[in-house]
Amino acid sequence: MKQATVSIIMGSTSDFPIMKEAVDFLNEMEISCSYSALSAHRTPELVIDYATKARENGTKVIIAGAGGAAHLPGIIAACTSIPVIGVPVKSSNSVDGWDSILSILQMPSGVPVATVALNGARNAAILATQILAVNDEVIYQKLTAFKASMKKKVTDANVRLQNQ
Repeated sequence: MKQATVSIIMGSTSDFPIMKEAVDFLNEMEISCSYSALSAHRTPELVIDYATKARENGTKVIIAGAGGAAHLPGIIAACTSIPVIGVPVKSSNSVDGWDSILSILQMPSGVPVATVALNGARNAAILATQILAVNDEVIYQKLTAFKASMKKKVTDANVRLQNQ
């Protein structure tokens, strides 16, 4: 499996339309990323092997998305000390996404998973970028510019609204 600065793991290939938002944002920020589908329930040995080797393979942050009984982010966090950001995915077998949210959010003490909103892969990528920006001035400047562009979009939209 190809490794990169940010590794995006999803429980199933059916999660890719959601998780692609993270890939797209990281590409915009010119941050190397890889993505794979590994199941905590169907391929647990592969998940454990991936997680235990992630740091030595160059990964600095992991984004893990899963639906249903979303144990993937938690098992990864249990096997590594690098930051893990969980993305609960509303899947076909989901209970309106609540099962995914609670499976990722309610981690035991000592095994944290930063959790974003349901289907919030883009926010997971932004958070991963913020983590990397702590020690990387180039990433920090790109992130600052991104946030300034968001502010400009809102202020420009408000001006258009006031001129109607």
